[in-house]
Amino acid sequence: MSTQIPPQIQNQLAQLQQVQQQAQSLAMQKAQMESLQKESERALEELENLSEDAVIYRTVGELQIKANKEETVGKMKEKVETLTLRLQSVSRQEERISKRFTQLQEQIEQAMGNQAE
Repeated sequence: MSTQIPPQIQNQLAQLQQVQQQAQSLAMQKAQMESLQKESERALEELENLSEDAVIYRTVGELQIKANKEETVGKMKEKVETLTLRLQSVSRQEERISKRFTQLQEQIEQAMGNQAE
């Protein structure tokens, strides 16, 4: 048996490593988005529990601006919805990357098995 790894297997190993890095990156993005979504949902709950005449301030850049409850609730609902859609998209990407990772692993194992013969 030769100890030299054929170029095809080296290429597949490089692809496997790249897919693994993509999976890690997506996992980090997903965790950040989940955190943002939970934070936004909690803020929305608090907003909805406030009285209609409550004084609310929104952050715009480095400023705090007085805002009405209805508009602020609408913006928070929109933000939660956007984050939910982005999370769904990242989850689908994660699934595809996971399948690709498994597929590459199997191809490499099969090629290495054939190499041993």
